[in-house]
Amino acid sequence: MAVLKVKFTKTKRNKLAQILWILNWVSVVSGVILFSLGLFLKIEIKKRNEVMAKGDINSVPNLLISVGAIACIINFLGGKICYDCSDANKFSRWKLVMLPYIICTFCFTFSILVGALMCYTMRNELEESLYLGLKDAIKFYKDTDIPGRCFLKKTVDMLQIGFQCCGNNGFRDWFEIQWVSARYLNMASEEVLDRLKSNIDGKFLVDGVPFSCCNPSSPRPCIQYQLTNNSAHYNYDFLTEDLNIWVKGCREALLDYYTAIMRSIGIAALLIWLFELSVLIGVRYLQTTMKNVLLLGDLEGESDGWLLEHSFVETARYNINILKNLGKANQISTVSGMNDPNIDVQNTNCGKIDVTTKSIPASS
Repeated sequence: MAVLKVKFTKTKRNKLAQILWILNWVSVVSGVILFSLGLFLKIEIKKRNEVMAKGDINSVPNLLISVGAIACIINFLGGKICYDCSDANKFSRWKLVMLPYIICTFCFTFSILVGALMCYTMRNELEESLYLGLKDAIKFYKDTDIPGRCFLKKTVDMLQIGFQCCGNNGFRDWFEIQWVSARYLNMASEEVLDRLKSNIDGKFLVDGVPFSCCNPSSPRPCIQYQLTNNSAHYNYDFLTEDLNIWVKGCREALLDYYTAIMRSIGIAALLIWLFELSVLIGVRYLQTTMKNVLLLGDLEGESDGWLLEHSFVETARYNINILKNLGKANQISTVSGMNDPNIDVQNTNCGKIDVTTKSIPASS
């Protein structure tokens, strides 16, 4: 029994073909939108590439870009097919193409759904990439004289100012690394020497943060050094004072930023997927109803269209049997009672031709 069978008159078939022709051109625009969203996300990721570890975070924008480009091609072809399907005579040249086209379009729409879901599932990969990338960027913050790292100080400073954040997880991350270059340390100072000797690795660690962590909206001048020393500042209590530096970590700030972008892109991709799926269903109805018109031979009469010719179970069983029989076409059947016509064929003698002729009975 056919699934979702609908009866179409000639007028309905023509209207369906015209509507699908328009919708396929709208789908071309949706493909451009998908391509643009993927390109936008790729550019935004590339902007912060210095503070991200190498990973698969570019898989989502690359998928969206590819799907968007393919959408433009497929829907352009679909518009041409639907336009010709308004005429039964022109449909004949597309009759063998439409089913493969529908299968390819189904795989394409499934890719859009995968891309939309990946926008919501790549948060963990992005968080790990940001954590490792920011950790290395902060670690090499002081290396302003080393080629390949000299740009990281500016990158981190601009990041902390722009996203109003400090450190990787928070401002305390700066307490655990030496972020002041050795060229700016006074080695004749006893305080500097004591700090270097007190650390096992010989690092100059301070309870301070770079200037880019300061909050310019704070009414009090920025306290960026000796943050945990209450006696170093007038009327200051580290535990109760509202610090005039950014408290939020840059990993969290960037993660929130990219999550908001990917959530918006995911919603747009889901809407485009629903639209493409509705167009695909319409094309399937058009294909089946036009096919039945040709089978009936009455181009002016009514014809049935359906989503599936048989039930879901029967269709699934039929496709599974096809997959199971793949590769068995060249195998000889050994089932009893079934004889292969190529078995027990007598060998031919190519050297001599010995043909036994029957005598022609003489006429009486």
